[in-house]
Amino acid sequence: MPRWSELRELVQFRRPRFGRTARRLDGALTVRDLRAAAQRTTPRAVFDYVDGAAEEEITAARNVAAYRRVVFRPDALRSVADPDTGVELLGRRLPLPLVFGPTGYTRMMHHHGEAAVARVAQHVGVPYALSTVGSTSIEDVRAAAPGAELWFQVYYTSDRAMNEMLLSRAEAQGYSTLVLTVDTSVSGMRLRDVVNGLTIPPTLTAKTFLNMSRFPGWWLHKLTTPTIGFASLDEVEGNPSPAEVASMLFDPGLDFTSLDWLRARWAGPILVKGVTNPASAREIMDHGADGVVVSNHGGRQLDRTPATLDVLPAIRAAVGPRATVLIDGGILHGQDIVAARALGADAAMIGRAYLYGLMAGGQEGVLRAYRILAEEYQRSMQLLGVRRTEDLSDRHVGFTPHGTGGYPDVSG
Repeated sequence: MPRWSELRELVQFRRPRFGRTARRLDGALTVRDLRAAAQRTTPRAVFDYVDGAAEEEITAARNVAAYRRVVFRPDALRSVADPDTGVELLGRRLPLPLVFGPTGYTRMMHHHGEAAVARVAQHVGVPYALSTVGSTSIEDVRAAAPGAELWFQVYYTSDRAMNEMLLSRAEAQGYSTLVLTVDTSVSGMRLRDVVNGLTIPPTLTAKTFLNMSRFPGWWLHKLTTPTIGFASLDEVEGNPSPAEVASMLFDPGLDFTSLDWLRARWAGPILVKGVTNPASAREIMDHGADGVVVSNHGGRQLDRTPATLDVLPAIRAAVGPRATVLIDGGILHGQDIVAARALGADAAMIGRAYLYGLMAGGQEGVLRAYRILAEEYQRSMQLLGVRRTEDLSDRHVGFTPHGTGGYPDVSG
């Protein structure tokens, strides 16, 4: 029999991790694993709020399916030693072409909330865009991550005083970039939320309440932390109810004059989020925006719109090479970010991906989501024969219709 000293180098055991959350996150090798963990650890209504989309959820499914149709074309005999996954974005060097996107009610998913996302963003060196309807205020997010690159996502409303109040506070706290969301003239119909009673105001059903009772830890944190609401809107005159605030944020009167006012008012970069039409993207740039976010709100607003990846090349062509172009929707793997970069995006903006991590393990879960995506991105880039992010191009990516295989030409 061989001696243990002879086997020791061949057989090594993984050190046990103490703590349920740590073990849960260690066992997550992909963002989809984090999603599964989130589903086990979060009340159904809360999970559905993150995971669900509008109407029949066709657009949300298209977003994901578009990345599944990607075909990579690796270059042979290229050195990929010392890979550089970094990218220049709005004058700042990022370690990865990724931005943590804005999400509402984030403390509902986990009591760590927006502060945790901001801390992770600061730790890894990527931007975080705080939502107008975030459950942590502009000031508290900055206090949580004083060195983070923070952006502010704004819903332009018919109340000019409220717009001015939000912009002034974001400026005072050093938020660098404004993200104007324009695909919310009215609220989308998210059927899962209606069924679960997770509406504004909430109308929880007995079934939803009973399901929530199965998660005592989640309840305990909700009862021992500040009330969840639109934290940055607490100072709105008249102390409007959540329903009244929501009606202000969904403004059917939003048009180019709103963008013109913001451009005159805001000194920093402005990105317009919610663009899937190349002609609209060109008009937006003509009105002074610095770039666009190719987005259909993750399928949460108008259903049956095209997948964002499918329209990305045409939008890049419409706005030209100097405009900043980001993309969101359906990004659940580092290879998705590779494909987005190759087809014209400067960076990817994620939402659900890090929220799955947040639900699965709080701040550490967000960090785990980032590290999974970063590792997948670097590995895939190197296997493509590409050493630097800047060298990714459409020569490396094609689309295959309905998963039939082959190397068809990329089409816009």
